[in-house]
Amino acid sequence: MNELFTMTARDLACAIRDKRLGVEELTRAYMERIDQFDRGEGLNTVAELNSNAIVQARKMDSIKTSHYGAMFGLPVLIKDNIDVSGLHTTAGSLALMDNIAEKDAPIVANLRRNGALILGKTNMTEFANYTGSNMPAGYSSRGGQVKNAYDRTKTPGGSSSGSAVAMSAGFCSAAVGTDTSFSIVGCVTENGVTGLKPTHGALSSQGIIPIAKTLDSAGPITRDLTDALLVYSCMKDDALQPVEPISPEKLHLAVNIFNRDQVSEAQLSRYEAVLSALKGDHVQVTEVIHAYIENQRDIMRCEFQHDLEEYLSHSRAQRRTLEEIVSYYEENPEQMMKYGNVYLRGALDGASGKLDDIAYIEALSERKRLRTQIMESIREYDACLMTGPTNMMHFIGLPSLALPLYMADDGTPRGMILYGADERRLISAALTIEQYCMPITMPKL
Repeated sequence: MNELFTMTARDLACAIRDKRLGVEELTRAYMERIDQFDRGEGLNTVAELNSNAIVQARKMDSIKTSHYGAMFGLPVLIKDNIDVSGLHTTAGSLALMDNIAEKDAPIVANLRRNGALILGKTNMTEFANYTGSNMPAGYSSRGGQVKNAYDRTKTPGGSSSGSAVAMSAGFCSAAVGTDTSFSIVGCVTENGVTGLKPTHGALSSQGIIPIAKTLDSAGPITRDLTDALLVYSCMKDDALQPVEPISPEKLHLAVNIFNRDQVSEAQLSRYEAVLSALKGDHVQVTEVIHAYIENQRDIMRCEFQHDLEEYLSHSRAQRRTLEEIVSYYEENPEQMMKYGNVYLRGALDGASGKLDDIAYIEALSERKRLRTQIMESIREYDACLMTGPTNMMHFIGLPSLALPLYMADDGTPRGMILYGADERRLISAALTIEQYCMPITMPKL
């Protein structure tokens, strides 16, 4: 049975189509594993299970057809800021516990259309880490603290940590996260799995509790990149056209050397080993420098209230304004203010809610200028390896992805992050680079 939890989504889908594996059998296996390792003092990744999952799985098993969706029967976990019909959408906050989604977000509807079975919702950093400045990654008032499956003393990643840890622990065939500023790619590097943040706007943001719509992106978290492409394609309104690896001798890779001093010697050594192997196979490698972005917070601060209240106006939530949510936090400090609410309060007091803030307008102008500049600087490269921390690619809407890189001496995984000017070229390059990465061991639960 344990081999089920290490199989790729593609292999699971094939086994279901060939009747070697039942949908109900697989769904029960995941639910039993979640009950054993996630509940109580466990990993705390799953905020809510779909109470109809077994019934839906049994119905899928009864279907007699040779025409299945690409993800038929695959149980998927969805981050708790994304609407799933009949389940709560809270962004991890008790302030929104009355918000039960009336319908699926478009990306969830597309997953169902392609055969996916929605297993439940994952815990997340409350309001995607836009609550208090000291909020630890993976903590929420609704779900408590997500824990790293490899080492419970280490960070589980960013706001999508529930989805990333659930994937690494073998609680689902695939998971969905969201990324405003590093959440998908940052989370998966800590958990030995793969994540894709698409080009901004490539997937619908409707039905997702936002931080900032001009920064937010949903994306898949999976065992490997080919699985990520499968799920990404099924999240889209139109299927993704097949993408093939670039042959090494045709691959032109840039390496971002920004803040290399903030990366461990062990990780740098592993980067160098991969780059050396790539160069040995005639990959062209060029060093570049891209800077950290200073005014991303201005966009978040100004868009948050406007975009959140727009979402709430179409929801079942009792609290429809940021002011009502902030009031709930401050009226329930022991429950809601464990890590403060400086970002929520700052967005309420420091922005108009009308997108007319001078700092916001200036930040948009700077983003436009920077996007033009950086797009021009990396246009000739298929992908860029990021060796130091920068949110540049998120700020200007570039696609990015993270691959498992190696197992560190302490038994925890490390990942590599790639970004690029063109999504298809980035993915093609990553499919090639993935072959040079070391295998990742599943955590022992």
